[in-house]
Amino acid sequence: MEKPRQGWAGLFNISFGFFGIQIGFALQNANMSRIFQTLGESLDNLPALWIAAPLTGLLVQPVIGHFSDRTWLGRLGRRRPYFLAGAVLAALSLFLMPLAEHLIFAAIMLWLLDASLNISMEPFRAFVGDMLRKDQHTAGYAVQTAFIGVGAVAGSMFPWALTSLGVANEAAPGVVPDTVRWSFWAGGAALFLAVLWTIVTTREYSPAELAAFDGEAEAAAQPVRALSDRSIAAPLAWIGAGAAVIAAVQAFALEKEMFLLGGLLIGYGIASIAAILLARNGRDQHMLASIVGDFAGMPDIMKRLALVQFFSWSALFIMWIYTAPVVAANYFGATDTSGAAFNAGGNWAGVLFAIYNGIAAVAALTFLPLLARRVGRVRTHIIALLAGAAGFAGFLFITDHRWLIVSEIGIGIAWASILAMPYAILASALPQQKLGIYMGLFNVFVVIPQLLVATVMGTIMKVFFPDQPVWTMAFAAGVFVLAALAMLRVPEPEGH
Repeated sequence: MEKPRQGWAGLFNISFGFFGIQIGFALQNANMSRIFQTLGESLDNLPALWIAAPLTGLLVQPVIGHFSDRTWLGRLGRRRPYFLAGAVLAALSLFLMPLAEHLIFAAIMLWLLDASLNISMEPFRAFVGDMLRKDQHTAGYAVQTAFIGVGAVAGSMFPWALTSLGVANEAAPGVVPDTVRWSFWAGGAALFLAVLWTIVTTREYSPAELAAFDGEAEAAAQPVRALSDRSIAAPLAWIGAGAAVIAAVQAFALEKEMFLLGGLLIGYGIASIAAILLARNGRDQHMLASIVGDFAGMPDIMKRLALVQFFSWSALFIMWIYTAPVVAANYFGATDTSGAAFNAGGNWAGVLFAIYNGIAAVAALTFLPLLARRVGRVRTHIIALLAGAAGFAGFLFITDHRWLIVSEIGIGIAWASILAMPYAILASALPQQKLGIYMGLFNVFVVIPQLLVATVMGTIMKVFFPDQPVWTMAFAAGVFVLAALAMLRVPEPEGH
């Protein structure tokens, strides 16, 4: 049995909620460094405050994926309950965020916002695979990418547009400007309504229907792939590595954020030992055993794409943390975080974010699908990543802030491909009944590089490039090149 083919209206309804989710992410990405600096934080400490976002994704997405694979609430469905819960919490977070008067409150709200967005976002990735035939996966993820781009344009442009309408873009020291406040409030409303549209206009396939499509019940992965036969030597090695990182922080006076990296390594080792013991005791349906077992036994193509994701998202997280400070300092000469130059630089960074997302929306529906049909998805992704590397390198040579638009074109092409090609390749290769958990686990390789950037980049900048944040763009260009090289190891999918 084949799933029915979806027309353009069906593709629209399936992915429209992502428009709202991405408005939330865009407001977060373009404005959180600005909010933190407004509340008195230094440039060197920004990565530490951003740790909350990737850490939340690391913990939330596999758990949500695990449970969404096993959820069925009748008319509300399988993935849509998570869409709704995440949207309500994210809208509340966006309302409260710009009211922050203290740094700790803003950091907590960033954690809550990112957790909420991840609760909605992870099932949306699996939702495309649930609802579409394999020969429509590229089109489905392209439409999703287009909505991501359009939503990000809207979210990124809010403060600039409000400034143009006469809303105050400056405020007293330690106070978030009105442009940012109203942007977050409007974004929260748009997010909730967009997600609600997808919930109301779609009907999910029941577990029985999904099992009948393409023989997927027989193709489903086992809950735990021989986890009970695994040795605890490897988990002990992870614990040892984490302890070594913590010891190095103390011995060499490294940045305190490195403690988190060590803690995560130790935590994964302990979780792996617990999962092995659960499996040996016959509890292979336990959430921890299932998640660790699926992570350890992921398909080979997923492992290869994981390395590509690792490098790709390292560059993206560098961009999100440092673009606003780079633009404000290098192109607007800002020195005072409450001054006009700093806030004008923050607005222009939002415009640049809007441009690369707008380019991504257009590229996802036009340029990239045409290129993929001619040279394949793998080569298309390589070309796009190299275009992004060239865009980041442009920050080192461009002297007029308006010409940074050229750099954003290359970055936008790469962003469109990162959001579409790996997921289209992966969704066609994964068992349907495990799509949620595998998409959640795939996010680990989005989150880990972000944690590394947040823990390591601050140290690198302080030691080698103090007060010169523009050099972060050179790092971003380099890791995009590494991502393109890693993509050479990924085989071109057959038949889709």
